[in-house]
Amino acid sequence: MDTLKRILLWAVSLLVFMVLGAVGFVWLEGFSFFDALYLTVLSLTTVGFGDIVPVTRLGRAYTMVLVLSGIGLMFYIVTALARVVVEGEIKSALGKRKLLKHIKKLHGHYIICGFGRIGEIIARQLKERKIPLVIIENNPELLSLLEESSYYFINGDATKEEVLLEAGIDKAKGLVAVVSSDASNVFITLTARSLNPNLFIVARGVEPGSEQKLLRAGADRVESPYELGGRKMAQTILRPNVTTFIELAMKEDVDLWMEEIVVNPASSLVGLALKDSGIRQQLNTIVVSIKRASGEMLFNPSPGTQIFAGDTLIALGMRQSLEALEKIAGV
Repeated sequence: MDTLKRILLWAVSLLVFMVLGAVGFVWLEGFSFFDALYLTVLSLTTVGFGDIVPVTRLGRAYTMVLVLSGIGLMFYIVTALARVVVEGEIKSALGKRKLLKHIKKLHGHYIICGFGRIGEIIARQLKERKIPLVIIENNPELLSLLEESSYYFINGDATKEEVLLEAGIDKAKGLVAVVSSDASNVFITLTARSLNPNLFIVARGVEPGSEQKLLRAGADRVESPYELGGRKMAQTILRPNVTTFIELAMKEDVDLWMEEIVVNPASSLVGLALKDSGIRQQLNTIVVSIKRASGEMLFNPSPGTQIFAGDTLIALGMRQSLEALEKIAGV
């Protein structure tokens, strides 16, 4: 039985006890129901003003039994309520301690600052790819949703250094700043960059001029939901078939997937041309682009393009094929 139902049951039990006690006074002393209820409440609370008292011996004996049993019931209810409050506080403290213990063990995880509509989508995408993450949020309504979920989260202000440290920013791989305020996102980015210079930071910027501020604060990428949404709608009008294909390739429930795969120096792919790598022939996967370690991006590379260590292959194919390519590239 949950806490609310238990409290309601105790309240109803006390009310029934008082009504039955009043009925006894009506029957034994001939009081009106209101006077009888008044006397019952005074007796249970041990106030005893003395303006209404039982006259008969039987009525007084009934009063003694009523007071003793009523005080016992009230003491039980008060004790039970205190236990519920204390247990709730202890459970909350132990739950937070356990959560922080799990977070301290994380390494190479992502921190999402803000669990609004955008933050929730990002968290869901990372979770589906089994990427470890921690969410920072201080909105009570959103915290209740996080408590029901399986996400690791911290109740706090992401602009504060101690909160970011609690989220393990010193061991994190990346941070996403998507709180509702651009100013807060700038401050989060600035603080996060000072705590971890190697952190990959993606920030949300909405207001004009916020992109440059975020980049100067240390963000690696700045995204505007309105800009992205507007571009997508324009492309839907101008190139509907291309947009449909991209949406198909990015859907979670479709086996077709686009992935970026880093080539390890020890991989057998190093030094091979694309046509000799077997990526297209054996894995039925298309390399759409190659990003060199220097940052140079090769779009639609030719079959003779050579693969080097540190290259990032932007590949399109079935999930199973991409997973196989990841293993080959990562060996």
